[in-house]
Amino acid sequence: MNHTAAKSASPAKTVYPILFAISMVHLLNDTMQSAIPALFPVLRESLSLNYGQIGWIAFAMNMTASVFQPLVGLYSDKRPRPYILPLGVFFTLIGVLLLAFAPTYGVILLAVTSVGLGSSVFHPESSRVAYLAAGERRGLAQSIFQVGGNVGTSLGPLMSALIFIPLGQGSVAWFALAAIIAIVIQFFVAKWYGTQVIQPRRKKTQGSGQSAAKSALSKGKVTFAITILILLLFSKNVYSISISNFYAFFLMDHYGVPKQEAQWYVFAFLAAAAIGTFFGGPLADRFGRRNIIWLSILGTAPFSLMLPYANLFWSGILVVLAGFIMSSAFSIIVVYAQELLPGKVGLVSGLFFGLSFGLGGLGSAFLGNFADQMGIFYIMKLCAFLPLIGLLTMLLPKDEALQSN
Repeated sequence: MNHTAAKSASPAKTVYPILFAISMVHLLNDTMQSAIPALFPVLRESLSLNYGQIGWIAFAMNMTASVFQPLVGLYSDKRPRPYILPLGVFFTLIGVLLLAFAPTYGVILLAVTSVGLGSSVFHPESSRVAYLAAGERRGLAQSIFQVGGNVGTSLGPLMSALIFIPLGQGSVAWFALAAIIAIVIQFFVAKWYGTQVIQPRRKKTQGSGQSAAKSALSKGKVTFAITILILLLFSKNVYSISISNFYAFFLMDHYGVPKQEAQWYVFAFLAAAAIGTFFGGPLADRFGRRNIIWLSILGTAPFSLMLPYANLFWSGILVVLAGFIMSSAFSIIVVYAQELLPGKVGLVSGLFFGLSFGLGGLGSAFLGNFADQMGIFYIMKLCAFLPLIGLLTMLLPKDEALQSN
């Protein structure tokens, strides 16, 4: 009995091989996912699509993921199913193959819906794995997990410039190899995950498991803080969508930049975001979640506000700074929310990943239709103000008010 108590009281170790494994799968998964916006310039010409139709493609993928991710997270809190991890990537594989050979707009919508379904399984469950493997370094663990996804996302513009534009839509089929590799890695992760979740859940009565944890804040304060986090997530995601999905069109239409060259600016934003993600978690572990969330969202505002009016040289610099500073927000928001709602790791992960996709999908559809009516320059000017929502961070409880678990 004493041995068990002493074991539960000792700090858990950070399991780096598992963190790096799920980060690699995140990279492969989001590389396949980023093939969708990377194809937009090709699809606009081959299928004569307008901005609104392009927005609805992103909407179909993101809203599928948004609706199902909280449900997957809630279910896995009650009944963990480690081996659904490779199943999620299998849905992504099906979507990639459909996308490569889709002859019509309708089939493309079906393909991206399958990719969205794969993400709805992958993200909340893998975020739970990151939480379990984190030990005492939750910010670092989420950053390692997230940086894989951000690197994968950043490859989209490169794929567009170097593969999709020269070779066409069918070249997407090569990414089936990435899905197969990801499925193999997920079986390895699922084996470890099963030993961590299925067996320890029987020890609930000891009071040391996550089911026994309670928030140090009142229900009202927790609800208010979650609402603020959702608004911050809205500002971060919709601004990021405006760059990743529409900034290339802005450069092409406003400055006359060739479509392959325009993709390099989007790559610069996403690559800077991947680098910034890695630093965000460790900084949050050291200087506090709330402080880094504040810096990440609001600190982007000066650069986002200048970006629509800058020349091409300064556009490259500003888009890198905006991507680097804003990128750390999501992983820290997830960790902060997990500490607001201890014992509900799957639900929180599913909710915030789902919201991330949902807000991105809604934002893409809204911005695409609005761009058809008002013009792409107006959209870029409007989205530049979104990081100012970061001022709401001052209303979040300080880190000391949260119970550490």
